[in-house]
Amino acid sequence: MIKSININGELLDFSTPLVMGILNVTPDSFYSGSRKQSEEEIVSRVCQILEEGGKIVDIGGQSTTPTSTLIPAKEELKRLEPTLRLVRKEFPNTILSIDTFYSEVAGPAVEKYGVNIINDISGGQIDDNMFETVARLNVPYILMHMRGTPQTMQQHTHYDNFIQDILYYFSEKISKLNLLGVNDIIIDPGFGFSKTTDQNYQLMAYLKYFNIFDVPILVGISRKSMIYKLLECTPQESLNGTSALNTFALLSGANILRVHDVKEAVECVKIVGKISK
Repeated sequence: MIKSININGELLDFSTPLVMGILNVTPDSFYSGSRKQSEEEIVSRVCQILEEGGKIVDIGGQSTTPTSTLIPAKEELKRLEPTLRLVRKEFPNTILSIDTFYSEVAGPAVEKYGVNIINDISGGQIDDNMFETVARLNVPYILMHMRGTPQTMQQHTHYDNFIQDILYYFSEKISKLNLLGVNDIIIDPGFGFSKTTDQNYQLMAYLKYFNIFDVPILVGISRKSMIYKLLECTPQESLNGTSALNTFALLSGANILRVHDVKEAVECVKIVGKISK
């Protein structure tokens, strides 16, 4: 069965995996190459994502590294609104995703600026109103696995049974969303969140098991520490490792690759697609 989600009444199918390009309007994201502040930089970045074959633009206004400072919803929205206004004006037909765990940000993003997808790294755990808000807005929801907050997540890496615990987390959360009438769900196993380096690679090895839910799977490993720590390099030097892991993810059933480097990810999709024919 080909997985799909509903975007404004039209089915977006994943017969071919899609690439989501990252646009950060944060001053402190871990990969400096993704930070965009001026209007010219923002428009140029979206153009680059689309020209290189990206189908979704994921816009974030808050860094989620363990060393970042949590900013409140009002400040995040204030940071995001000029970008959302600009991007929607310049790219009226582009599929936009908002990277936020606040319902107070998700609501205006969808209702005022036509954002199409909510990408919540906390899986509704930071904001108790998020699930109800997603149901009301009637847009696809990216449900990620994480414990705690970005600032405390690396204190929560003990699991009774690592893979089974994460599978149970998704089963429980998907059921809650379904009961609220939310059916367009994308799951993200949460590489780098509440997991050690070894656990991240174990998760990748077992990624195919997450197809049991029959919903699209998003993988976001772009230039993360699981790559540059293993390879003893920097985020700037970890593109090759990113492509290697993205290839494995695609072979394991990933439907969306969330990346900084769109061209290289699109090439991974093309090559794996040729092998899989």
